[in-house]
Parts: sequence; C-alpha cells; structure tokens
Amino acid sequence: MQGQTSDKIATNHLPQKLRREQTDAERKLWQVLRDRQLSGLKFRRQHPFGNFILDCVCLEKKLIVEVDGGQHNQQAEDDQKRSEALAKAGFTVLRFWNNEVLQELDAVMERILLVAEGLQPHPHPGPPLEGEGEPK
Repeated sequence: MQGQTSDKIATNHLPQKLRREQTDAERKLWQVLRDRQLSGLKFRRQHPFGNFILDCVCLEKKLIVEVDGGQHNQQAEDDQKRSEALAKAGFTVLRFWNNEVLQELDAVMERILLVAEGLQPHPHPGPPLEGEGEPK
C-alpha cells in the first residue's frame, strides 16, 4: 500500500531491518502465516502503515497480529494507544506474548483464524454452576 508510510520509516529502512532481526517468536509465527498457509490468507510482515510498523498484517481482513516481548510490559500504555489508532483506521489488532507463540502456537493460530473469519473465540468455560456436575 503506497503513500501511507511516514518518511522516517521509509528513509531509515526500518521494515527491512526488523525483518532481518526477528525474534524467535516472530520467526515461528511467520513460518505458519507466510505463503497463505492459514486458510489462504495473505499476510505481510513488518509492514509499514503511517508511523507504525506492523508485525504481521492481513490487509484483506484488516487484521494485525502483534508479537510482544518483555519490553512491552513497560510500554503497555503506548501499545494501547497504538491499537486504538489502528482500530480507528479500521484494523483489528491481536496481541500475543512471545511465550504464547513459542509454547501455544496452535491456540494462537486458532484465535487468529477465528477473528479473521469474523467469529469470536470461545471463552474458557468457568467452573460448573452450583449443583451441576455433582453426583446425585
């Protein structure tokens, strides 16, 4: 998508640098998103959009997948503002921690697919209601 990248990002070649310096979690996620492997969806990685560089984005579904490491604990407020700005541009933003991608990749992929298809993931079931599940 032309014309939407800030000059700072374009001049400093930040997307290319970030592609070369991926984290293990970003690399693992990209291996399963690339080449339309997830339900035929085309994802781009380290894609520039305005003043942001998006970890992975499916432009067709306006779905952004961000992989956050430990440094994001300190910048939670900035991440929230970024997500809100992207939502105003019509995107849905999914955020996963590095350890989720590295240890629970199937669950991450299922959530991405459900959101891409417009479905909401099922919440984890709570404990049984009082009286349910007890022997009679």
